[in-house]
Amino acid sequence: MNSYVMGLDVGGTKIAAGVASFPGGTVLARETIPTHAARGGRAVLEDLLRLARALGETQVTAIGLGICELVNPEGRIASANCIQWLQEPVHEQLSAIAPTVIEADVRAAAFAEALFGAGKTFGNFLYVTVGTGISCCLMLDGQPYLGARGATGTMASSALSVPCENCGNVNSRTLEEIASGPALVARFNAAGGHATSGQDVLVAAESANSSATEIIKSASHALGSQVGLLVNTLDPEAVIVGGGLGLSEGAYWDEFVGATRRHIWWEMQRDIPILRAATGKDAGWLGAAARAWKKFANPSRLANPR
Repeated sequence: MNSYVMGLDVGGTKIAAGVASFPGGTVLARETIPTHAARGGRAVLEDLLRLARALGETQVTAIGLGICELVNPEGRIASANCIQWLQEPVHEQLSAIAPTVIEADVRAAAFAEALFGAGKTFGNFLYVTVGTGISCCLMLDGQPYLGARGATGTMASSALSVPCENCGNVNSRTLEEIASGPALVARFNAAGGHATSGQDVLVAAESANSSATEIIKSASHALGSQVGLLVNTLDPEAVIVGGGLGLSEGAYWDEFVGATRRHIWWEMQRDIPILRAATGKDAGWLGAAARAWKKFANPSRLANPR
């Protein structure tokens, strides 16, 4: 029997949601609303619950929630960098609708790629998401590597701290402050441009705006150097990239791929497949739904109620 499962993907910019039929992962419905995280955790949770209840009218039998925060190995939210949910009964209130599992958004998206996307043919791969934030997940034999505390995805959150040998200045910016969507906007606007999204900066670069071109180039090079370092360290079979910027065409992608290959030390690794996520913008919520399906799947709990 098919199982109908809801996926929710709460990011810094938007909340993506959908219902899929498993085991095939067929998308039945999808919807997106803005997060507006600055309003506080309670307001975001109320919006999420309204969205979940509306989608739940299709009689879903489980819910998977992916969130842009740390999630510990027990499936509990462990940080409040963007979404203030540490003191909110997120799991309890969603579980009142259907059995719920919570996962870090990048691990959920990587799981979707392993089951239904570009990762299906690889025993292990590195998944990188580039959008409002930047994070990663190492997939091993179809499962995300959690680490000791569930904090394995924070590749872009610490200062790079690279001192200049000539002037002594120390770069204290994080990779997210250089290469994420909001970083592109802030850097372009500081240079006299006008942008409200990372895509605006990409369009400006395509129109030969010199400031936008240099910003895109430096951002993609910084991202490529970090991904190259991860390839050197982890030796995955492939790199799969998702997120709004990660899925973009043009200069950002081209410069990123070239920079990654230049920063891979061993020549035998430099031809590693670097692929866009095949599940696209559905990766986060679809992967969260798939995690719920895997956790709760048995005839008595997830049989199609219709």
